[in-house]
Amino acid sequence: MFEALNPLPQDPILQLMLQFREDTRPDKVDLGIGVYKDDAGNTPIMAAVTEAERRLLEGETTKSYVGPAGSAGFNNAMAALILGDNSPLIRDGRTSVVQTPGGCGALRMAAEFLRLCKTDITVWVSTPTWANHLPLLGGAGLTIREYSYLNPKTLEVDFAGMQETLETAKAGDVVLLHGCCHNPSGADLNLEQWKEVTSLIQRKGLLPFVDMAYQGLGEGLEADAAGVRHLAGAVPEMIIAASCSKNFGLYRERTGALALISGTASVNSAATSQLLGIIRSHYSMPPAHGAAIVETILGDEKLRAQWQDELNGMCERILHLRHAFADTLAPVGDFRFIARQRGMFSFLGISPEHVVRLRKEHGIYLLDSSRVNVAGLNDRILPRVADALNNVLK
Repeated sequence: MFEALNPLPQDPILQLMLQFREDTRPDKVDLGIGVYKDDAGNTPIMAAVTEAERRLLEGETTKSYVGPAGSAGFNNAMAALILGDNSPLIRDGRTSVVQTPGGCGALRMAAEFLRLCKTDITVWVSTPTWANHLPLLGGAGLTIREYSYLNPKTLEVDFAGMQETLETAKAGDVVLLHGCCHNPSGADLNLEQWKEVTSLIQRKGLLPFVDMAYQGLGEGLEADAAGVRHLAGAVPEMIIAASCSKNFGLYRERTGALALISGTASVNSAATSQLLGIIRSHYSMPPAHGAAIVETILGDEKLRAQWQDELNGMCERILHLRHAFADTLAPVGDFRFIARQRGMFSFLGISPEHVVRLRKEHGIYLLDSSRVNVAGLNDRILPRVADALNNVLK
């Protein structure tokens, strides 16, 4: 039976990781892999995470299952982090949160839940969007359509195009939005644009589905959630998939959350029971360790303050690098859009041929799409990257 299967082409990001590892040049630069890096090029363990783990190891008394919904303490803490401590959606019982294996798990369980709600459902995703959105949602049997989002010439949000495309969506369609730090473009909606999108969603009868993977790494925890909170307060139903991989640095712990917002508490209770049934039939129970770390941090005033200080430092470093990168590239061309964007990623707007030359001639690795991980830069290598870009773009 197995011999009938053909090998799939390797994922381009995983292939890039392999090429980078095999490159023996000591001055090679990794700007492709989408993880946060410090000035030394490492993906550090946050001090708050280390302390939380120490407490867990000292106080943990069991390895028993946590249940399909995961830890209630983690779920409550994530609801408050995303929607705000005093959110009426939480107070009125209109919101439920379940723990998932990473943001990917949240996205896939949301897709399975949507298919249960309606068999012929259409999800609109931005052009471009995170590549894994397509198999995660499409693999559950959802129909994928695209709405305009990024102007390929200016590398800014094509808001008029976005509105025009979404005007063709039908009532009951789902719109996938990036909560902040758009991956892969870095081009975010501002608050006024969030309000206009909210009005469009209300008028058209669409269901908003938000991927909140980078809260705290754009402009800060509260600012990054402002658009999502405005939308959540205005619509009767909404889905939010959240990840703790980036803002807690828990990449390998696979810690995520899926939030359902319903019109009433009773509807939410019924919807959550259906979601838990889906979870039970897929992976049964989520892993506990990463969620326990997050719960420990968010539940302790001093530990939470330490985590927020560390997260703010990461955010400020990325903002600094964006401005420094744009300034350093000024002799090469107009890259001021990088400073206006937010989060870890931006497109440089160069051709795949230029990307290949950067890789082969200069040991600078980024995706063929020209998506660059800004967090992979530091002040020492900025001039070298600018010189290399100048060389290949001549």
